Amino acid sequence: MTIRVLVADDQELVRTGLRMILDSQPGIEVIGEAVDGAEAVRLARNLQPDVCLFDIRMPVLDGIEATRALAGPDVEHPIPVVVITTFDQDEYVYAALRAGARGFLLKDAGPALLAQAVHAAAAGDALIAPNVTVRLLEAFAVTDAAAEPAPLAEPLTDREEQVLAAVARGLGNTEIAGELYISLSTVKTHVASIMTKIGARNRVEVAIWALETRRPSQQPSTRRSTRINGTSSTGR
Repeated sequence: MTIRVLVADDQELVRTGLRMILDSQPGIEVIGEAVDGAEAVRLARNLQPDVCLFDIRMPVLDGIEATRALAGPDVEHPIPVVVITTFDQDEYVYAALRAGARGFLLKDAGPALLAQAVHAAAAGDALIAPNVTVRLLEAFAVTDAAAEPAPLAEPLTDREEQVLAAVARGLGNTEIAGELYISLSTVKTHVASIMTKIGARNRVEVAIWALETRRPSQQPSTRRSTRINGTSSTGR
């Protein structure tokens, strides 16, 4: 089934490039373009794309607010949003993910990673560009800006804490199973339990919650591309 994508960026050259890349990928079709966040929200509600690809910095309504309008916690039927921007010049990564973004890419991401992010978002997973999660983890390791979340009604088990730490480092289920010497099905069970206990909708929110609560052993892994979903970045 073809994944229908809406692209929003205020630069025509960027929109054209993204359309060319995505339309050349099997199973992906760009069905619309928007020049600002307000138009992006309007088109998304009218066209109902499978995935939206938004720049963060846009006129009228920025990508964060556009993401929140379409995929925020209060949206009954959220549309998956992948944010694409230049991380070195943008301090809003965390806000975009909290607003409901289901992926984050740099504008220099290649066609393969861009396609992976779209497929992951459409499947309910989340893909974060290489180095972005590493830098995000490092930033939140030294900041006190995040508010302390409310206590859990049911605490995480020791094993769930271990799985949580691995998810926050960007490991996929198969890698977690190998690292903790448990089965893949057991990993999936623990991840599902963690998400239920903390009220997370996806693995990005799991990682963010781990950062907010200052969980132990949250050192970022730099040995591979960072994928926050059920598999590694090399395949699904």
